[in-house]
Amino acid sequence: MVSLYDQEATNRRNSALLVFLVMLVFALFGYVIGYALTGDSAGATVAVAIALGLSVMSAIGSYFGGDQIVLKSSQAQELTRRQFPALFDVVEEMATAAGTPMPRVYFIDDPSPNAFATGRDPEHASIAITTGLLRKLDREELQGVIGHEMSHVRNYDIRFSLLVGVLVGGISLLAQFFVRWTFWFGGGSQRDNRDNGGLIKLIFLLVGLVLSILAPVFTALVQMAVSRQREYLADASSVELTRNPYGLERALAKIASDPEPLSVSNGATQHMYIVNPLKKFGGTSALFSTHPPIADRIDRLRQLTGDAPLDGRAVTALAGLQ
Repeated sequence: MVSLYDQEATNRRNSALLVFLVMLVFALFGYVIGYALTGDSAGATVAVAIALGLSVMSAIGSYFGGDQIVLKSSQAQELTRRQFPALFDVVEEMATAAGTPMPRVYFIDDPSPNAFATGRDPEHASIAITTGLLRKLDREELQGVIGHEMSHVRNYDIRFSLLVGVLVGGISLLAQFFVRWTFWFGGGSQRDNRDNGGLIKLIFLLVGLVLSILAPVFTALVQMAVSRQREYLADASSVELTRNPYGLERALAKIASDPEPLSVSNGATQHMYIVNPLKKFGGTSALFSTHPPIADRIDRLRQLTGDAPLDGRAVTALAGLQ
């Protein structure tokens, strides 16, 4: 049986591999765009340097300010202990159990129960929860959710989410730029197409068009695969922190089956929440979902206690909810 620490080490390796793959796609995209624009390898090399430079600048900006962008876009407001002392007690308990500093606590005024963590490291972490989560979950369930989010903080998943989100978004922007440039300008002048290098340039244009379609899909698929494993790990880590799998199990079922939509969620932030706020309302397909199926997550928690898996009726009720 794979230990929790082995899972953490595997996730860190997968994260580094994902960042490398995204940067590689950036470089490849830059080369194709550069060659299509200039028609020579020197221009393509310059484009690679520009593409990588932009990706690094975006990553740096995300590293230092991405969490505030996410919090503001989610309409999150910072809380004080005086406003919600019981919530702060739970967060402090989980932070102590995780061996991390106390994060800043935010709330989102929304009736849908959900939560996420963000930041660049445990020393600069924040946890945001909805008002619906506070109203609809009991203390044990709240502990399970906060334990899950503190696990993301402890495992540096929050940094990963910020950096890769920006890099993957950058690839999508490059793809859109290339497609629009190709259709607007036809990939070059008539004179370019009569040159000896016209055929090679045309081939690069075709390759670029294919890449512009496949690259964002490829990077998104890889990102989703790694993100799903991180959710499984955070669930298991939450049980380690709370010593109680039942609270998180009930919380996942409640959050996933709650009928209230989360109005502030969007495609850019859906992967950060403990339960995908878009999936249950048809916002994403199962292929591109950032979260594993709720029934699978609950069954993994039940394995920790030796309980039987969910029966067919329960699985059917939770089918498609993530």
